[in-house]
Amino acid sequence: MSDIRRVLSVIPARGGSKGLPGKNLLPFAGAPLIAHTITFAKMCPEIDRCLVSTDSSEIAEVAKRFGADVPWLRPAELARDDTPIWPVLRHALEEAEREQGGHYDALLLLDPTSPAREPSDVAEALRRLIGQSDADGIIGVSQPDFNPTWHCVVEREGWMVALHPEGVRCERRQEAPAVYRINGSLYLWRTAFVRRCADGRWRRDGRHLLYEIPERRAMSIDTADEFERAEALVKMGVVQLPWAAPRVPHRQGVLR
Repeated sequence: MSDIRRVLSVIPARGGSKGLPGKNLLPFAGAPLIAHTITFAKMCPEIDRCLVSTDSSEIAEVAKRFGADVPWLRPAELARDDTPIWPVLRHALEEAEREQGGHYDALLLLDPTSPAREPSDVAEALRRLIGQSDADGIIGVSQPDFNPTWHCVVEREGWMVALHPEGVRCERRQEAPAVYRINGSLYLWRTAFVRRCADGRWRRDGRHLLYEIPERRAMSIDTADEFERAEALVKMGVVQLPWAAPRVPHRQGVLR
């Protein structure tokens, strides 16, 4: 029998973005950027509750209009520029369980700046996590266009030195081991681990599986250039968004 029966999805959306101001509400492929992740989550039957954690009343309004649950605004101490994501997730989990008096078995972090994931990604990631009982979580990754083991170097005392020692031992690019990058598409953890890992060093303390998606869908929108590139991929049909996020009427001060 599965040890994961109830999944809480958390979409973190702080209002004070510096790299791309107002990014969560910017119109992207016909809807506010955050709306794509909300609509995506509603297409996943594995998700029992989709909760948006935000400190912004504007983001909260738009999130609710697209069907997300925004039961409270995030406390100011969890919405600073230097606030790590882990305490935000623990706060969301604790509040959700306190309100409902229930228990969630898994927490799914969905970053609104990575809108190109597909519902099948959640289903397969959950299936793999359930099948590996000693895994604390499963993380979305992809293979970058270049292999850091083979290509990346650093300068030490004026000389070029391989970033990774294994790169020196390889005579051809094809010999370098496959390297993956965490791309922000999805993070799925057992809640027992979220509660246990109090200091947020999940990469150090946890045992994680890799869930690979194609690099073309591994978009992470944090700058104006990344926003334009991602929207161009969608317009050209290189990246498909398998949902129909409805357009919403423009309201003064909402879509910035």
